[in-house]
Amino acid sequence: MKWRNWLNALFGVWFVISPWALGFSSHQGALWTTLIIGIIQVIVAAWAASVENSSGWKVWQTWVSLLTGIWFIIAPFTLSLSSMHSEVWTSVILGIVTAVLSLWTMGRQEETI
Repeated sequence: MKWRNWLNALFGVWFVISPWALGFSSHQGALWTTLIIGIIQVIVAAWAASVENSSGWKVWQTWVSLLTGIWFIIAPFTLSLSSMHSEVWTSVILGIVTAVLSLWTMGRQEETI
C-alpha cells in the first residue's frame, strides 16, 4: 500500500521543519544537512507513492528513502548533536521508522485496495 510511502514523505516534512521546531537551526551543519536530506526524503517518498507499482526491491525511490532513514539514525551523532536530547531521539526514532517502512515496502508486492 502506498500509505507507507506517504508516511515517509510526512516524516521528511518533519525533518525539514525540525531545526526550528527543536531549536538547532543555529547549528549550520545540522541545519543544512537536515533540510537537504529531508527535502530528498519528501520528494522520493511522494514520488514512490505516486508510482503505479511502488513496492518491491527494484523501486529506486524506496532505496533512497531507506538511505535517508539510515542517515537520520546516525546524523545526530555525526553532526555533534548528541547533547540535544530531543533532536537525537526524534531523529533516531523517525529514522528507524522510515527505514522499517521502506524495507517493508520493498519486501511486499503492492496490495490492491
